[in-house]
Amino acid sequence: MATVDDVKKLAALSRIELKDAQLQKFTNEFDSILAYVSQLESLELPSAGSEKPQLRNVMRVEGEPHPSGIYTEKIAAQFPAREGDALVVKQIIKHE
Repeated sequence: MATVDDVKKLAALSRIELKDAQLQKFTNEFDSILAYVSQLESLELPSAGSEKPQLRNVMRVEGEPHPSGIYTEKIAAQFPAREGDALVVKQIIKHE
């Protein structure tokens, strides 16, 4: 069972500020999440000596779907701001 101190430590590691009123709520939610994830322990997986499960590739077939750079200028032309070949975006992450 998670404690309020556990949630405080987790919040500090995540750089999340929690008010004292929120601590109990998040402690309960954290316990619920851990209980849900602990269901994985009950999975029965094949042992190393048993038959391998069937695997299938769900990825696309490797290869060149189209020539490299064919859409680059078309996409870049739709971008609101450019500096030479660079696309300019609004800074959303700041370092202190």
